[in-house]
Amino acid sequence: MSAAPEHTAPKQAAGRQPDWPVLGIAAALAVAAAVLFWDASLLNVKGFAARFGPAIFPRLIGGLLLIMAVWTAVAAWRGDPPPREKDDLPPILWIIGGLAAQMLLLTTAGFSIATGLLFAATVRAFGRGPLWQTIPIGIVFAFVVWFVFSKGLDLTLPAGPLEKLFS
Repeated sequence: MSAAPEHTAPKQAAGRQPDWPVLGIAAALAVAAAVLFWDASLLNVKGFAARFGPAIFPRLIGGLLLIMAVWTAVAAWRGDPPPREKDDLPPILWIIGGLAAQMLLLTTAGFSIATGLLFAATVRAFGRGPLWQTIPIGIVFAFVVWFVFSKGLDLTLPAGPLEKLFS
């Protein structure tokens, strides 16, 4: 008797079914790649910049997305998917709620407050820290980002009452 594990016969490929949800993800990745390639083709750049200009990054990312789409499709066609975990709905709802709050409050409350609420909702979704603590921390972090972008880089982000104090 040996302690080595016995080898089992490989599963037959004929009985496997494709993993349809994973094929849907592969299709979405391929569509995203196609959109990036199409958008990069619309950039009107001439001369040296045409080769190494602003279109190179959308093409690069599109190419990587296309590779991931093919890789995902091959894995889906092989079948035999790994077991999936059950969705935990409350954290998903916290993040969706935070995104919705940010979109609704961005123009009225400003970047710092809206993004601070998104930060706090995301932290809550991961089960860390109480809201009374994470909301102010998120607002401070978002204000620092607004300040760097607005004052340091001279880029415009939506300003609310907090940002108007420093404008």
